[in-house]
Amino acid sequence: MLSSLSEYHLVALIGLGSGLLLGLAARLGRFCTLGAIEDALYGGSDMRLRMWGVAIGVAVMGAFGLIGAGLLEGADTYYLSIRWMPLASIAGGLLFGYGMALAGNCGYGAVARLGGGDLRSFVIVLVMGVSTFVVLSGPVAPLRDALFPQRPVTGVELPGIAHWIGTRTGLPVAPLGIALGAAILALALSGRSLRARPLQVGWAALVGVGIVLAWAGTSWVARTGFEPIPVVSHSFAAPLGDSILWWMTGSARPISFAVGSVAGVWTGAFLGSLIKGHFRWEACEDPRELRRQILGAVLMGAGAVLAMGCTIGQGLSAFSVLAISAPVTMAAIFAGAALGLRQLIVGFQPAE
Repeated sequence: MLSSLSEYHLVALIGLGSGLLLGLAARLGRFCTLGAIEDALYGGSDMRLRMWGVAIGVAVMGAFGLIGAGLLEGADTYYLSIRWMPLASIAGGLLFGYGMALAGNCGYGAVARLGGGDLRSFVIVLVMGVSTFVVLSGPVAPLRDALFPQRPVTGVELPGIAHWIGTRTGLPVAPLGIALGAAILALALSGRSLRARPLQVGWAALVGVGIVLAWAGTSWVARTGFEPIPVVSHSFAAPLGDSILWWMTGSARPISFAVGSVAGVWTGAFLGSLIKGHFRWEACEDPRELRRQILGAVLMGAGAVLAMGCTIGQGLSAFSVLAISAPVTMAAIFAGAALGLRQLIVGFQPAE
């Protein structure tokens, strides 16, 4: 059967299968970026933030395990092949985080909620996908490229934390990365709130596994095939636009990992909502809410392009290879989301 599939179909299936894990985790494990931030700031619980730590730790250990085994080259990944721009990470992260708070979801969360029947998320997915391409390759692209040019790495040292430490200490990169991933995992599991919920730990770990499977699968196809297949893992900004374009022009363009990834998350979330009995159609009844969600989706699309990734792209895929951009972007996303949530929940009026 595999012999009858093209390399493009193979990477789409890899995206579908690994994305399925992320979709299930969103619905059954309540794995959600904005929900984790809101819980930490206003709910008095850091459990879902620690779930992110588990996912990151597992993803880092898995990715550097692949690097150590020669199954993944760090230089082949987008996040380690483009020069890091600190200002772009900060500005893009702030834009994305604020937009995420306004929209009520990131791109990944919107696809997952759409799998549960939320039609408001359908609007977010469409608007964010279009917004991403407007800034990435549309009419705003020349301005973006002038302000934040994305240029390939020309030196020997890759913009990664483990690579930076390895260059200065002489230590091998793969064991360093695995050790750092183990430290992140141990820190995440140090909280009693999460250790008391082993099922949540399992779902978070499966998210990390999904990231690693994507790296391993696309790297294998790129290494053994003949087509110019990029080595990628999950992200939900440009892939939303890619999916929209493929559904409109699929007879003229090959299917991709991005299309499979988005479909996998939607399918996993749909199955998860059926398992939990939570599937129901929902729509927006308040025009002001819809306006806020559209604005949030526009900001997320633009911010993700500037920061070279979203909460999943930078927060997990880039973090898994310990790109220097990942922690900086995620800190900016957290700050932007905190600002947006404060505006929505308590307003900006000074306390009396």
